[in-house]
Amino acid sequence: MDNIKLGNHLVDDLNQLNDHIISSYQIDQNISLADIKRGLRNSDGTGVLAGITGVGSVQGYSILDGQRVPMPGRLYYRGINLFDIVDAHIKSETFGYEEVVFLLLLGQLPNQQQFDRFKELMAEARSLPLGFNEDVLFRAPSKSIMNQLSRGILALYTYDENPDDTSPDNLLRQSMEVVARMPLIVANAYQVMRHYHRGKSLYIHNPEPNLSLSENFLRMIRKDKKYTEEEAKILDMMLMIHADHGGGNNSTFTCRSVSSTGSDTYSAVAAAAGSLKGPLHGGANAKVMEMFAHVKEDMTDTKDKKELRAYLEGILDKKCGDKSGKIYGLGHAVYTMSDPRAVIIKKYARKLAEEKGRLEDLELMENIESIGTKVIMERKNRDFPLCANVDMYSGLVYQMLGIPVELYTPLFAIARSAGWCAHRMEEVISGKRIMRPAYRSIPAKTAYIPIENR
Repeated sequence: MDNIKLGNHLVDDLNQLNDHIISSYQIDQNISLADIKRGLRNSDGTGVLAGITGVGSVQGYSILDGQRVPMPGRLYYRGINLFDIVDAHIKSETFGYEEVVFLLLLGQLPNQQQFDRFKELMAEARSLPLGFNEDVLFRAPSKSIMNQLSRGILALYTYDENPDDTSPDNLLRQSMEVVARMPLIVANAYQVMRHYHRGKSLYIHNPEPNLSLSENFLRMIRKDKKYTEEEAKILDMMLMIHADHGGGNNSTFTCRSVSSTGSDTYSAVAAAAGSLKGPLHGGANAKVMEMFAHVKEDMTDTKDKKELRAYLEGILDKKCGDKSGKIYGLGHAVYTMSDPRAVIIKKYARKLAEEKGRLEDLELMENIESIGTKVIMERKNRDFPLCANVDMYSGLVYQMLGIPVELYTPLFAIARSAGWCAHRMEEVISGKRIMRPAYRSIPAKTAYIPIENR
């Protein structure tokens, strides 16, 4: 169905209302109301404490005498340091994301027998219902893979014989199926988008049960199904570091909020994916790479740190880049001295950069981080540390892997599905109370005027 066509007279009439519409929705954000937490943030920038969780812990500062004290960032999955998880799998040359999924969903590390059985079940779940591609993905191909992903997740409800059961065992079953199927929805939606919107040949590759998620994903999005072990291991690392980020990030909080109403798993996870799409959340990695392209195109010498500083100042002055005034990839709501995920990427992505001939790009990104943080702190007269976040480097890694930019945020969603489902299970099992924040109404009370008197 085409979009509705507005007549010229109606368009003119609506345009006359434009200023009125804006004024109706414009709220003075400088209103001083001490008890209102805009953005669910406290006055010092910390998040409003809305609950407790045993799934993930994000630590970027300590509190001393009521004041925030900066510290190197730490991220814990079920109490285990993410650094330790990633390092263990890098050293043993094993794929780790599936173990992270088990840890997040079941609350503990598996023994070998448990893990083998878990992988068998995940492999069984790694298929889409009969007719799903044709009925869901082919019939309404979207240019946005994230929108198609949300729609695909919602569609899984239709194929579930027990979709509304919130018992623990059914929640676990649904969670495993969602985590296993999301990569297939994304890969197939991407192929469909290329075919219908770009006139490319359509390739739909089925996953192999003996392969890891990262291996299967690279296999499914590539025409020849080929990938190197190094590429798959790096992607596996990216999945591990994106798997969870506590209960307060916007998409996880969205998932928990929907879950608190008693709604089904598919509605909650689809809502989370919709949240992640936003450029202030999961979509930031693509904005970083857009900025990076501007830097490389506009600068005379990207190795000249003085010229780079001048360019970054130009970005803040809304003269360079996308004219937004933002240096994307810098700053975080919790982390102060460092984002552990960015630290991990820089530690392990250097070898990939050398192999791909992209070492200069990685070093340029590191210079954008070091110089950009200084410029922002000077501009804002800020003495509190500012660090690069994971989005500063994740897009570059995906680009080095030859992954199209349309899949950057969907890959984030694939990884984070484990955390979303774990937090949903926790909310359903332990929350037991619908989330219901309040908004203060500010308009003066007025009388209703009959239409003939207006």
